Amino acid sequence: MAFGRKRKVVPFRTAGELDAMAAAGAIVGDALVAVRDAAKPGVSTLELNDIAESVIRAAGAVPSFLGYHGFTGSICSSVNDRVVHGIPSADEILVEGDLVSIDCGAILDGWHGDSAWTFGIGALSEADAQLSEATRVSMEAGIAAMVEGNRLTDVSHAIELGARAAGSSHGRWYGIVDGYGGHAIGREMHMDPFLPNEGAPGKGPRLVAGSVLAIEPMLTLGTHETRVLGDDWTVVTTDGSRAAHWEHTVAVTEHGPRILTLRSGDN
Repeated sequence: MAFGRKRKVVPFRTAGELDAMAAAGAIVGDALVAVRDAAKPGVSTLELNDIAESVIRAAGAVPSFLGYHGFTGSICSSVNDRVVHGIPSADEILVEGDLVSIDCGAILDGWHGDSAWTFGIGALSEADAQLSEATRVSMEAGIAAMVEGNRLTDVSHAIELGARAAGSSHGRWYGIVDGYGGHAIGREMHMDPFLPNEGAPGKGPRLVAGSVLAIEPMLTLGTHETRVLGDDWTVVTTDGSRAAHWEHTVAVTEHGPRILTLRSGDN
């Protein structure tokens, strides 16, 4: 990703624009719920992709991933040691115990929503279940830091602390994937600034009312290092350890953080 000149504030939206982004985000949430409901042993990741695309298009929106820099899916389906950007395939059949991360985006009236979550196919091992929980907890820590006056890396630092606290609680050390993270979002899916998932606080542009970031930690049961497969998309851990990915699009408001990609069942 190329980055332009530095901004003094994270890009911000009006209240009406945030509502428009929330409408796009709700469609993403519906697509993710439909995918999880359909994800069972014997189902291919391409079938999950088609379900998500159907939900998005039925709502009058467009899948934002499809065709993005040549990507062929409407979701990213990253199973087990695949961290992000997994390409849905008819040949990839889910089995009991798989750890599945689904990333999904939609465009409605020109506004983007972007969200991801990790879940199991049937029963997960304790380690995999805790990995997903830790990633969700670290995302929620980042969301809680989305308040006026904070700087960009205050969110990064909160994500890191959330991951470390979860690791301490679980008696494990989670790898925070290096080189990948969140981003500003609006009428484009990926905008400056890039949001690291770790680092010292107090740096970068300020958050103001209406600032929007996609917050997306990626944790592993082992290394922080990754490599990209020959398809030029799929990111996997270098040690084969399993990975999890959680993401919400979140706005700063005068009343606290607002999640713009709510899913049915969310509070």
